[in-house]
Amino acid sequence: MAKYGLLGRAIDYSFSKGFFNEKFLKENRSDIYVNLDFQSIEAFISWFKTQNELQGFNVTIPYKESICAYLDYIDPKAESIGAVNTVVIEPSGALSGYNTDHFGFSRSLDDWGEISPKKALILGTGGAAKAVAYTLRGQGYEILHLSRNAGIRDTTDLDHDNGRSNFKSIGYQNLGAALIKQYPLIINCTPVGTYPNIDHCPELPYAGLGPDHYLYDLIYNPEQTEFLNRGIKAGAKIKNGRQMLEYQALAAWDLWQKSGS
Repeated sequence: MAKYGLLGRAIDYSFSKGFFNEKFLKENRSDIYVNLDFQSIEAFISWFKTQNELQGFNVTIPYKESICAYLDYIDPKAESIGAVNTVVIEPSGALSGYNTDHFGFSRSLDDWGEISPKKALILGTGGAAKAVAYTLRGQGYEILHLSRNAGIRDTTDLDHDNGRSNFKSIGYQNLGAALIKQYPLIINCTPVGTYPNIDHCPELPYAGLGPDHYLYDLIYNPEQTEFLNRGIKAGAKIKNGRQMLEYQALAAWDLWQKSGS
């Protein structure tokens, strides 16, 4: 029997535990997947050093970036992104970090086909936002990053465009209806609107939305957030984060199996 888990904080709502345990049941595997809910990354590391059951784990909010300091190896793509969401525990005991979020997001985005013009508005600054930015840059998107700390330089794949900046950051208060109309793809990478605060949504000029917009919310609980509800009212196409999570989870599973974990 192998044991896997999800490292995070306040993650009772998490998709991963149910997804993997259902997968194991269907495949008649004796493996288990548990939540590793810790108040700090230091507390997790202290616990991890005393256990020998875990054979691999995923990482979610708020540890996708801080876990990097404790890894023996970081995959080049994860290093470019600046965040890790999958850790492989090698047979030697070494910890190897990968990012499968960018793969999951890319696969789920493909279902919408070509979006034109290639201009995206990203809400949020955490590890998931970094993976989304990495994916979109690779597809040639111009990115406008909406941040409460406008002016912070993005650390995601800074050399990707060979010095040609396709990244801009502005504060929420500087986004007007006229500007939001210029960005057909809008991705919410913040936790705003997650259960139980389902009536909340990012502070955007929603009057500027229309049928040419594509609203993507990385949140999957609830399935239809207030952010997506407002997109529907404007005639926009919408998608939640469930499909992305499934794709990234299966990619993580492949990494664990390849390592022999």
